[in-house]
Amino acid sequence: MDIIRFFSEAVSREASDIFIIAGKPASFKVHGEIREYGDLLHAEETYALIHEIYRHADRDMSLLNDTGDDDFSFSINAIGRFRVNAYKQRGSLAAVLRLVLFELPDHETLGIPKEVIELHKKTKGLVLVTGPAGSGKSTTLACIIDKINHNRNSHIITLEDPIEHVHRHSKSIVSQREVALDTASYAKGLRAALRESPDVILLGEMRDYETISIAMSAAETGQLVFSTLHTLGAANAIDRIIDVFPPSQQQQVRVQLSMVLQAVISQQLIPSVNGVLVPVFEVMFVNSGIRNMIRESKIHQIDSIIYSSTGEGMRNMDAGILKLYDDGIITADTASYYSMNHDMVNKKIEAGR
Repeated sequence: MDIIRFFSEAVSREASDIFIIAGKPASFKVHGEIREYGDLLHAEETYALIHEIYRHADRDMSLLNDTGDDDFSFSINAIGRFRVNAYKQRGSLAAVLRLVLFELPDHETLGIPKEVIELHKKTKGLVLVTGPAGSGKSTTLACIIDKINHNRNSHIITLEDPIEHVHRHSKSIVSQREVALDTASYAKGLRAALRESPDVILLGEMRDYETISIAMSAAETGQLVFSTLHTLGAANAIDRIIDVFPPSQQQQVRVQLSMVLQAVISQQLIPSVNGVLVPVFEVMFVNSGIRNMIRESKIHQIDSIIYSSTGEGMRNMDAGILKLYDDGIITADTASYYSMNHDMVNKKIEAGR
């Protein structure tokens, strides 16, 4: 298989992911649906393909051979950038590649709300983008960073595993570091970043106690920190951060988080009636009422504040899903499945009928 032609075909089909696994033809995920490409692959063919990918990435296969999996990214001129997870399965090699275009589409084309992009105007504090894997968190953050890069004179440091979107220097200086390649870990890279005169720090993921603690301290000392969590909903994201810490520290963390947190964006990609994935967002800006709720451990009341604060630019996830249903973009079953409060959404759908 000509791998350049293969990747070009993935781009032309607007694939989001590529699957290379023995016992099936190579496959593309297009608008959430997996579609086969070419003939069935045998183990020796998947090995040859993955070996070719490593050659294009100018990367040694020793980590994959020694540990059984490997994460990295690479680019092919005039085609695109690829985030790769290569792994062993049933004695053969396999890989899943996420396709990242060189040029970011306009945020309006992607369906990212203006309120989210306006976060580029923040100058300090912590901003979280949350959602399940594959929901577009990295793309949303890349659009915000791109906006900062083109509109502000600052030093942006990104820590990613691996690097997805490559940002060219514009009004800002952009330092992009890849975990394992440029720094040993998120925590080590984040500590180093604080000595590199940053104005903006993008942390690919807040995975553990140490990383979360350093990120909050960075936000507290005047940097603007963006990061992601694999949770859905602003209240769940706040609970997740607090629960990482030992019980004896949680009240102190609530106070600290109430001071540094600026916004939480949650997002999902939902299949529409015509098969295209459409985004839906929850947007929470931290106002004085929400700061008090975080400090006083009344996180469960935050959803009602978001729902009643549309005038401040906030968006409720279920309200967004119901609007997609009312506009005929998604089915009732889809609306119910992806909602946060299934009972409430089902009742509103029935009432509308």
